[in-house]
This record gives sequence, C-alpha cells and structure tokens, in this order.
Amino acid sequence: MTTSRDRAARRTRGAGQRDGARGAPRTLAEELRGRPDGALELLLRARPDLLNPVPNDLTQLATRAGTRASVVRAVERLNRFALQVAEALAVAPDPCPYETLRDLLTGDPDTPPEPGPGANADPYAPPALSPGAGEHPAPPSQSVPGPSENSGTAPSDNAAPTNATADDIHAALPHAVATLRRQALVWGGDDRLRLIRTARELLAPAANRLSPTGLGPTVAEATAGMSPGRLQEVIAAAGLPATHDPVTAVAALTSLFSDRTRMAALLDQAPPQARTVLRKLMWGPPYGSVSAATAETAAAENGVGQAPSPAPGPAGASQAHASAQGEAAHAASGPAPHLRWLLARGLLLPAGPRNVVLPREVALHLRGGRAHRGVEPVPPPLAPLAERRTQVVDSAAAGQAYTALATVEELLTEWQSGGPAVLRAGGLSVRDLKRTAGALDVTESMAAFWIELAYAAGLLASDGEADERFAPTPAYDEWLRLPAEQRWARLATAWLVATRTPGLVGGRDAKGRTLAALGPDLDRGAAPEVRRRVLGLLASLPAGAAVPADALLARLAWERPLRGAAGADAPPGDDPRSRLARWALAEAEELGVTGRGALAAHGRALVGPSAPPEPTPTADAPTGQPGPAEQPVPTPTPAELAASGAAAARLLAPLLPQPLDHVLLQADLTAVAPGPLERHLADVLGVLADVESKGGATVYRFTPTSVRRALDTGRTAADLHAFLTEHSRTPVPQPLAYLIDDVARRHGQLRVGAASAYVRCDDDALLAEILADRRSSGLRLRRLAPTVLAAQADPAVLLERLREMGYAPAAESAEGDVLVTRADAYRTPPRSAPAPVPDGPPVPDETLLHAAVRAIRAGDLAATAAHKPAATGGDDEAGPAAAPGQATDRPAPATTAGQLPRTTSAETLATMQAAALTGSAVWIGYVNADGAASQRVIAPVRVEGGFVTGYDHTADEVRTYPLHRITGVAELADDSL
Repeated sequence: MTTSRDRAARRTRGAGQRDGARGAPRTLAEELRGRPDGALELLLRARPDLLNPVPNDLTQLATRAGTRASVVRAVERLNRFALQVAEALAVAPDPCPYETLRDLLTGDPDTPPEPGPGANADPYAPPALSPGAGEHPAPPSQSVPGPSENSGTAPSDNAAPTNATADDIHAALPHAVATLRRQALVWGGDDRLRLIRTARELLAPAANRLSPTGLGPTVAEATAGMSPGRLQEVIAAAGLPATHDPVTAVAALTSLFSDRTRMAALLDQAPPQARTVLRKLMWGPPYGSVSAATAETAAAENGVGQAPSPAPGPAGASQAHASAQGEAAHAASGPAPHLRWLLARGLLLPAGPRNVVLPREVALHLRGGRAHRGVEPVPPPLAPLAERRTQVVDSAAAGQAYTALATVEELLTEWQSGGPAVLRAGGLSVRDLKRTAGALDVTESMAAFWIELAYAAGLLASDGEADERFAPTPAYDEWLRLPAEQRWARLATAWLVATRTPGLVGGRDAKGRTLAALGPDLDRGAAPEVRRRVLGLLASLPAGAAVPADALLARLAWERPLRGAAGADAPPGDDPRSRLARWALAEAEELGVTGRGALAAHGRALVGPSAPPEPTPTADAPTGQPGPAEQPVPTPTPAELAASGAAAARLLAPLLPQPLDHVLLQADLTAVAPGPLERHLADVLGVLADVESKGGATVYRFTPTSVRRALDTGRTAADLHAFLTEHSRTPVPQPLAYLIDDVARRHGQLRVGAASAYVRCDDDALLAEILADRRSSGLRLRRLAPTVLAAQADPAVLLERLREMGYAPAAESAEGDVLVTRADAYRTPPRSAPAPVPDGPPVPDETLLHAAVRAIRAGDLAATAAHKPAATGGDDEAGPAAAPGQATDRPAPATTAGQLPRTTSAETLATMQAAALTGSAVWIGYVNADGAASQRVIAPVRVEGGFVTGYDHTADEVRTYPLHRITGVAELADDSL
C-alpha cells in the first residue's frame, strides 16, 4: 500500500513543477509546501512554539508562523548579523533582490566609508546632538572635505566604520539569509526576497518607535498628509518639473533622492551649514526640532536639534500631517537660511509641531547606501586566551567542589534544629539571611546562592506546619550517605537546570517589593539556557584555557542581541542576559565546575558533548544547517542529566581528598582535623566539640558544654575516652581527660522530671544550695522532700536554667531512668525538588518532529487535494447514490479545498462502500469525541456495523471511524495523490 509519505513526496514534486511553470511561490504557505521534510523539521525545531498544537496543514503553519507573538520570539533568537539583515530587509523595497540587500549592508561600491571615529558603535545609541537653540552651527571650515563635497556623500568623520570588510559581509550574508529562510521569516527566491509582514512591522522604522538602523520614514510616508500645493513647491525647488497629482510628485521626489548622480549635484548646491545639519541627523535618530526665531539675527543662530522624543505615534500622526503645511510655512519664516534651504527642497520634511525628519532615501544617500552604521557579520572572538595547566585547573575546581559540599552540609546542619521561619509572603527574611551568612562566613549574596542550591536539589524545604519553618528534607539524609563525588554531582545537575536565580535576591520586583531568598518571583526561564551556553563557550576553548568575562559577554550579546527599548535602556553589560551570564560564571566557580576561570575536566563532562564554536561563515561554507547558537538549547532529560552527572563524578572522585579516620589532639583542648573526616567520626566529634575554625584543616574546641552535650546522648566518660584514644594520632592530653571526668562526675547528679517539673538529687546539700541561689527565683522552687524540689516551670526550661547556673542536670523518665537525648534532627515531610519554569515550549525531539511533519503533510494533502463532485440522485429521499462517475441531475455539494465536506448519511455510506470496492481514497470531514473537527484522507477497506475501517493517510496507519462522526465525504481526483 502506498503510504502518505510517498504520496506527499510526489505531491511536493508536482507542486514544485507547477510552481516552476507559473513562477515563484505567491505565499509563504506555497513555499513551505515546496520544502522537503528536513527543512520543515528545522523550522519546527528552531520555532517550537509552532508545534503547540500541531498545525492541521501547511496553510495553518504559515499563518501561525506570521503571528506577532511567534515572530517576536523568533526575532529575539537571531544573532546580531541575522537581525541586521532582517532590519535591512525591513527598510528595503518589498520584494527585495539579493543584490539590493547586499548593497544595503556593504554600501555603494563607488563611495566606500573612510576610517573615522565611532567604530563598533552601538546601533541603538543616539548620535551626537545637533546644534539646537542658542548654539551656533558649524562654521564652513568644518564642512565636508574633498570627496564628500564633490559627491554629496556624508563626511568621513561621521561615517562609523566597522572592523568587518565587504568580503566578510559577502561571505556571511548567504548564511544569514538561509537562517531567516529556515525560520520562515523570509521567503521567496534570491530575486524576490520577502520579509514576512509581521516582522516588517516589528523592525521597520515608525513614528513611535526608533529603529536600530537610525533611518526615518520614506518620502511617501513623510509626505502622506502634505497638501498638493506644498508638494509642487518642494519638487519645483528641487529642480523637478511639475506633476499633475501628489502620487507622481512623491514618486519624482523619491526618484531624485535615490539617484546618486542627481542627488550629489543637488547637495553640491547646499550651504555648508545645511550639510552639517544633515551630517548630525544622518545616523539617527532622524527627527530634529526646529527652534523659532523672531529676528533675522536670532534666526541665523538657531538650527536643528535632536527632538526630545520621537515624532507623534500613529494616534497623533494625522494631526501632525494635517498641520504640516502651516508648520512648513512657519519653518520657512523662522529658521535659519540653511534650514529653509533644506525644508524647501524636501531634504527635511515636517513631522509635527516644531519637528522635522530626515527622509529615508536622503539618509541612505548620505550614508553611501548603508542601512547600518556598524555591521557585525562575524562573532566577536573569545580572546585573549589565558593558558593554564589542566592539573592546576582541575585541582582548584576540585578543592572548591569540596568546599561547596562542606558549606551545604554546614547550612543544613545549622537549620536542622529549627530553621528560620517562612515569611507570610513566602521566602526568607533579611535578618535570617544575614544570620545564615554570618554562620557560614560568606556574603549575603553567596548565602542566598547556597540556600537556593540546596532548595533546587531537594535538600531543603518548608515543613508546611502552622508555624511554618524551613528545614532539611528526608532526602538530605540520603544525600549524606552518598560518596562525596556523587553528592557534588547531585548539586551540580540541580544547578544546571534550575530556573531560580539567586542573584536576584535583594533586588526589587516590578511592584517595588524586595525579592527574598526561597521566595516567589525568582524564576527566570532563560537562566538554564544561559548557563549551558556559557559553559558551552568555555568547553569550546582548549583544555585549561580561560577568557575574560567581557569576551564571553560580548559573544553572548552577539548571539542574542537585545532589540528595541530593552537594548537602548540597559547599560552595556547590564542587560538581563548579561547579568545571568555573570552570575553563571561566579556560581560555576563557587560550585567547582570551573577552576581559575577555566572549565575543569569534570565540568566538561557535566556539560556533555560540547557544541562546536560558532562557525565563521565563508563563501564556500554550507548555509543550510544552523549554527549551535541559532537553535534553542534543549532541556536535558533526567536520564541525560544522570548520565552527565555520573560521568562528572567519575572524573572528580580521584581529585577529592580521601576522608580521614583520625584527628590530632592538642593540650589547649583543641583537636585538628587535617582533612575531611569519615562520616561517623565527623558526626561524633561535632557533638563532642565545637568547630572553632575551618579551612584546609578544621579546628575543634572541647568545652564543658560540648562534653555535657555528648554525655546527654547516652555516652559515658569511658566511652568518650575510648573514642578519643581510638581516633587520635596523638595521646589524649591530660587537661582534656580531666575535663571529661569532671563534667561526667557532675553530670546526672540532678534529675529533672515532669511534675509540672521536679528536681531530684541524693545530695540534699546541693538542693539547698540551689534554693539559696538568687538565680533560681524565677523557677519558683519549693522543697517537697529532703531530696526533691518542685518547680512551676516546664522541664525543658528547668534543664536549661540549671545548666546556665553551672550545674549538669539530666532529664529522667516517669520510671526514673535517664532520658538519652541526641542532637536535634528535625526533618520536613517528604518534599520534591522545585520544577524548573521553562522559557517557552520545550524543544521537540526527533520522534516528535518526524511525527509532526508527517501529520502536517497528510493534513495538507487532505486540505489541498482536488475533489470530484459528489454524485447523488435527484431526490433527497432516494436510496443509495448512483455509482461513482455517473452523472446526475442534482448539483454537487461544495467541496472547496480547506472546507469540510458535507453529505447526508446515505451519501456517506454509499461513497464509502464504493471506495472500499474500488480501493480508492476519499476525503472526509471528521469530528472526534471532543468536538474537534479535522480533514482526513482515508482508503476504506471495510464498511460494516456503523464503522469504516481503512488506511488513514493522515495518521499513516489503519484506523476505524464511526460513520456518525463523519460530516461528509468526497472522492479525490485521479491525479490528486
């Protein structure tokens, strides 16, 4: 049986032959219909939002590809040069030949830009202000020298060159055009390149939106509200013959401004001050303000200044153009003579009250035909490289990885005995963050990072109680039992895909509220992609090589340039994506993914197979495949994360210090751990002594309180002596032995139980001493017996107060046994790690892409196939229809392509039975159980019991459909498949 894929391939070839016979495709849908399946898969991979849900056919895919939300998302993923190409197409004629587009990027070959200041200028930065009110225009000596005066081209000191040559642009342009075509932003052949309408509206200059090109409206747009009489005055002053209507007048003026020779001759007549004004407005913004003057001497001193704001938007455009004639008359009487010269010839046109605009055609002539001041066809290099030995990089990263594990463990140990409370609005208070930063001996920003990292790994959460607090989760105990390298891998993989951004902590949200650690509004969907791209760029460097952060930020800015107001308002390097990249670099260093700025070996394994560096396009380079930065970064699956984490752990394990089973006891009641300790030794020593300092070696100090804490866990003095003797490489110092024996001798003499509370002691003198102590007055003790005191306080409070008084009481049960207490280890109920918040739809995998393209092709086949007219009897009440192909007197129902067929139940049954007998395919309209309508092409095999079974070309499988859900049926033309 012929499959739908074979039929679609034949149909595609046929469509291509028909398109070749009648010329280029007329719509984007027609061009998509002629693309191979691989090209459609590239489109859906680059723009995954087009797949949600899967389009019914290629017409729907083309329509969805032209929606504003989808186009904005696609444009924001273009690199700088591809975006510049799209911006050039937005100001070019529609359609635009490839040669015209190339000239807009390279400039006219006969007027090359000369070197001057302003290289690598920001395309969004405004130019220098033009002379305004109260300023003197430039003197004639500062006018254009030599070639510019002779040709009318902009002066060389205002032409901002770039490091890119025309050869670089010629080599990179095919790749950029292929990228735009691949993403369905541009369609048509090289002789008729068309930017889709939504993208043109988004990128073209507008009165209420400045363009990165710095160009203004065309002559036709700027003169839309100008009176016919004023238009005739302008073309007469420009030396053009009079015309009979405004349309031809605008066309004549546009032709003059686009003619290099005639335009140069016109500008040769311009006063020097007029050329200075044009030079100020040439690179944009193209709007200027005209200052009024009442006296001729004052008028001579006034000029054109940069408008304080762009010209009025569409809402006020009609009013501005309605008053254009009056404004022009006012400008002719008020401004300086050189401005009146420009306004009279249309080189400047009115754009509102006291505002003028430089027409696009004039600006392009002054620029030498270039749409952009600076073109960047090649990505910035990752340089200068700092070469370091790989052993040094790996050792530094491993040391930081061990520190990261110790810090997270210390944080959760600090919070396991009763963590900080959860704010009513969610998150951690500023006071608790400062307290935690002091306990960890880090800055508040780094404390927020470690807290958020533990939360992302599922080791920390809120307990959900009425008095809600943060505490470790049960997963923390499982994490502690893992080897060090696996614990690090779990933290690193959680960090890699987390969308929560600790760098935002302490900042303000849109409503001015402070963003708290562990609070809401910290998710940034772009964070995982930026992290992976930063690490991918580092992985593209030689092993052990590092580059300055500014070089990485410059490359990222080229790959994802900011567009519009976001790029104009943000200082260089302070845009959201750059901040995410800086935070990613700092966090990778703290976590031990990088060492001394270079990616470590286990960091490379964590990233996975590194993407090759962005290729530098050349004339011979293929342009059909996207570069690594042009495609969305797919989110790794849990299996991929586990595999990369395991690979990183294997490489990290030999670099981590091995746990020690001993300490060094010293006579000053301290113990030195020269490295990481085994888990059991660290747990017991953490109860028996207090940590005094940390670093390469940890110093523990023994105090009466810490020894009493160990005795409270049920150990005896003999147990503590044996433990220290077993795990110390030095003899147990005598002061430490005396301290343990002294605390043990006093420990448990006093027993505290619940009466509401009582104190019991065999030494009645000791009880008398307690009663006589003024510090016990708050406990309201009274003697019940020579060896028993009763207290009106909780047993826990009584224990704490007696310990503050210097005693060593022990709690006992109702049976009189000593209650053994251990260090508090509060845990939350089981909690799962927070799910990342994706930035848009996920990138589809190959299986989904193949299935989606197959479904779209089949749906398009069903929607565009030619149909035979339905053959029915002359009477609606008649029995089964005549055999297919027999003419009848009844007119055929409408089966226009794209519309669901409508037939009666009898007609549907008869057509299905006939198709099953002849083995032909039919076109049906089907409504599923959810009420969703679709079109399908099926080849019926069996029709019985109210169901039809056949091969569905849309689904590429055999299916059964209930006849009552089929809205209609039509036979396909013989050559439609």
